[in-house]
Amino acid sequence: MVRLTRAQQQERTRAAVLAAAREEFAERGYADAKIDRIAERADLTRGAVYSNFPSKRALYLAVLIGSIEHADAAAAPSPPDLAEAVGAFARVWLERLPLTGDTPAGASLRLRSLAGVFDDEPGRTVLAEVTRLEALLLALALESCVPRHTRRVRLAELALTLLTGAGHLADAAPGFGDPFDVARACRHLAGLDLADTWDPPHLPYITPARPAQDAWQPPAELPDQVTGHPVGFDADGVIAVLGAGRLAAAEEAVRAAHPDDRITVAVVTDDPAEIGLLVRLRISDLTGCLRRVFAPDAWPGLRLVLDEGAVLASALGIQDPDDATEAAVRIRAGKISARAHGRGAAHAAAAQWRGLPNVTRRSS
Repeated sequence: MVRLTRAQQQERTRAAVLAAAREEFAERGYADAKIDRIAERADLTRGAVYSNFPSKRALYLAVLIGSIEHADAAAAPSPPDLAEAVGAFARVWLERLPLTGDTPAGASLRLRSLAGVFDDEPGRTVLAEVTRLEALLLALALESCVPRHTRRVRLAELALTLLTGAGHLADAAPGFGDPFDVARACRHLAGLDLADTWDPPHLPYITPARPAQDAWQPPAELPDQVTGHPVGFDADGVIAVLGAGRLAAAEEAVRAAHPDDRITVAVVTDDPAEIGLLVRLRISDLTGCLRRVFAPDAWPGLRLVLDEGAVLASALGIQDPDDATEAAVRIRAGKISARAHGRGAAHAAAAQWRGLPNVTRRSS
């Protein structure tokens, strides 16, 4: 008889809990699912479930994450123009709509619905912020189809609004509407004049980044949530450490940075068991769609890592990060050459290149 190691036994227990939870959520839905029944389905104790997942919400999020297929589709050219890109993204996104015969609970699980899951104020705040980050990532991919420096965030926000609305309607009134019509409508959104320009946040409260010459020891590589590839942190560029409640600041770093800067956003939270899983779920879902539509050279250049345990933040000297954190540094020649902290930090550190010698300035 083969004796399992402690780690192997824990992994087996976790897999059994997830399989049982998926059955429970698919049969009864999130609201009516019970931890006791999940434990019974898995032939485990209630304590064994809670030793792996601290709450029903954390378990539900883990089930949804497990439902996302991470395997990339075969490499294909990116859509030839902006309209086709939006339409192609919509078609991929709409594949989650319920199928004929799905039960209400099964339909919600297929939709990866969060209805009734995050109805508290912290959760709603993070959902708003992570949605803005999703829109930025989609926009950066769409911007590969148009002339350089052309912003498409409003288009991305509008497409996500239409798609999310279609998902909610499919959940509430199954069978209503035609997903092909929704995809065509998304395609036509590209022809709207949305006056989408970026107004740099030159606001009085943004303090310029503080010059520094701090040595630091980069941590081990972390996976990039956009590409799935490991990310190192010793290259020149900007690292923005953003709490889950400040994710919208990622665009301030993107727009203020030098075109050749490598921009990394590290997401931190003081609630990794729930808020951290929520961010992972939403970003994995969005980037999974992007990878099926756009060729690798059109994927967003922004690198996004989930800094669980605040390993990267600590290495940068950022202590006790939480959901409200906004801090950023500029890395140059292996050292931290500038620091910024507080609201506007991502913009301040990214814009600091303008004062550096021997750096070509962005054309106006």
